[in-house]
Amino acid sequence: MPALKSRTIGLLCLLVTAIGWGMNWPAMKFLLTQLPPLFARGSAGVTAAIALALLARRRGEALTVPRPLWGRLALAAFINVFAWMGFSTLALRWLAAGQAALLVYTMPLWATLLAWPLLGQRPSARNLAGLALCLGGLLALFGGSGLALGIERLPGALLTLGAAFLFALGTVTQGPLALPPLTAVVWQLALGCAPMLLFGLLFEHPHPGALTPLGWGLMAYMTAVPMAICYLAWFAALRRLPPATASMATLATPVVGVLAAALILGEPLALKEALGLAVVIGGLALVLRKA
Repeated sequence: MPALKSRTIGLLCLLVTAIGWGMNWPAMKFLLTQLPPLFARGSAGVTAAIALALLARRRGEALTVPRPLWGRLALAAFINVFAWMGFSTLALRWLAAGQAALLVYTMPLWATLLAWPLLGQRPSARNLAGLALCLGGLLALFGGSGLALGIERLPGALLTLGAAFLFALGTVTQGPLALPPLTAVVWQLALGCAPMLLFGLLFEHPHPGALTPLGWGLMAYMTAVPMAICYLAWFAALRRLPPATASMATLATPVVGVLAAALILGEPLALKEALGLAVVIGGLALVLRKA
């Protein structure tokens, strides 16, 4: 029973993560009409880190980090925040959003493959079948946006694949840090987002005064949900579920994003997209169903 309860909590945390990150796709798409990408990501992440730090202090959690942990903490911040968020955002300079999404959500494939040699977790036939269905569904979802990647789009392709591979590697190899949960997320957000904010200030020349009330609302959402709540939920899920299972559940994120974009932004949701969503959901159900 305790194991079943832990698995249930882990799956609920993944659901929160998928919905929060998925809803951020249309929010970020609209926000990029008013702010440059790295400044938007970096400022939201740094603000979330400050807010979570205040919450940690209020709850009596120490924010100090033992000296031996700083190396692992910096590596985790680079993999989980800077590379995952920063690389995929920068890739939008060269790729369409659909192309970037398709490439970055190959992450579960890398996690499944890496978990075999690194953790000895050989993927079952059901896991492989579910992964194949999910990736096939994503191809159906995003294939229409043009899969041909010419040499001019190579930097974007390398950035998104690098983000996917590094996040998968961190998912498989980075065990929980010996820190209170809030403290671990605070420092990862701070160390991962501060360089993005600095880069944005120096090179993107943002104009926050141009933000509309809706833009401010979306910034508040991105700060509170994708950057704070979803990262807390993601790391909580990793403490309760196998890395390959948790990573494959992230394939629900682009599904939520497509549905949210159709409902909020009025983007088309034709039969092809609907079939792609159904295939991805079927693959997820196959992977996450308890044997």
